Amino acid sequence: MEIRILRYFLTVVREESITKASEVLHITQPTLSRQLTQMEKDLGVKLFDRGTRKIKLTNEGILLRRRAEEILQLVDKTEKELVEQEEQVEGKISMGCGEIAAVQLLSQIIKSFRQKYPLVTFDIFTATADLVKEQMDKGLLDIGLFLEPIDMEKYEFTRLDIGEKWVVLMRSDDPLAARETITAQDLSELPLILPRRMNVQNELASWFGSYYDRLNVVFTSNLSTNSSIMVNSGLAYSLVIEGAVPFLDHSKITYRPLDPPLTATSVLAWKRGQPFSLATTKFIQHIQCFLGIGKP
Repeated sequence: MEIRILRYFLTVVREESITKASEVLHITQPTLSRQLTQMEKDLGVKLFDRGTRKIKLTNEGILLRRRAEEILQLVDKTEKELVEQEEQVEGKISMGCGEIAAVQLLSQIIKSFRQKYPLVTFDIFTATADLVKEQMDKGLLDIGLFLEPIDMEKYEFTRLDIGEKWVVLMRSDDPLAARETITAQDLSELPLILPRRMNVQNELASWFGSYYDRLNVVFTSNLSTNSSIMVNSGLAYSLVIEGAVPFLDHSKITYRPLDPPLTATSVLAWKRGQPFSLATTKFIQHIQCFLGIGKP
């Protein structure tokens, strides 16, 4: 005997009409009639006297109504208790991420998660993908937001549908700021700041092509914040992900995209086979549902 059918039965009892009950339940009258007939068949008893204008219950129907009300009250109470238990999920989720555009999507995921679980807090560790991965391997971080390329062999992950665009950071009064885009030749003899990550440097080397050996790299930096200070001081130009500089003071510093464009992808990941806290487990499930790859 299904809970859904018991709800159908009680609705018919309350409305005293299959037609009215079908309207309330938003199902067709024939479908509802078949469900009730099948229930009578399964139980082996007659539940309704259908000869009168209004549906009336037989003695067996009266007994089922009482028991159905008790059963559904218990079901509703249990569901409420489970929801209340969910609301008591608490704890801290440790996350690592770089300065990339996907952090904006991450903030939306966290915001919607905290509407459901307001007692859960987050510890955000900002670093390069290599350092975040190292911390995750040590069990110090639960979830990482990575800029690819990164080795994901040990991880469950979902690739985000966000293109991370590489740009050149420069002073707003720099002559290159008059350009719409910046080429490898434009940068070939200028002082540059490159990312510290070797995998990323290899991606940039491919973009620079034959100009790579002529580059004047005066700094490497793991985050754009300090490199932007160097840029503002007129020391160099910095190659960064556009998402790393969303709130620049454009009266001092600006940026231009590369030509041809150079883009990267990002992934949200967690270690495969690692036991997580209830809060982290719920958050991983929420990520998957938010991105449309998991069940709600």
